[in-house]
Amino acid sequence: MFLRADFTDLGSYDRVGVVLRKFVRTGKLMKIGQGVYTRAKPSFFDGKSIPVKGITLLMSEALTRLGVGTGPTKIERDYNAGRTTQVPSGQLIGVKRRVRRKLGYDGAIMRFERV
Repeated sequence: MFLRADFTDLGSYDRVGVVLRKFVRTGKLMKIGQGVYTRAKPSFFDGKSIPVKGITLLMSEALTRLGVGTGPTKIERDYNAGRTTQVPSGQLIGVKRRVRRKLGYDGAIMRFERV
């Protein structure tokens, strides 16, 4: 997982943006949020780019890099304690403070729950 700020020492803001867009176009990287990128690989099913890591792990890592603490959601705590048999979907991430960014890819936007 990469932040655009990781590349500020390599060139100007515009030049870094040009290179990142080129890598996104070629399928080497995926943009998962504003200034947030991850490595990608072609899907076995249709050849479209998909992230190398799973979406839940990827989003948790991105939030940590952005300075937002994460934790288990209410449904995850209930499931782990045996109070429910409903399996968490992984589309909800518990966060310690407000998150205003949209994180996701290919139309799947993650939702956040304050924990």
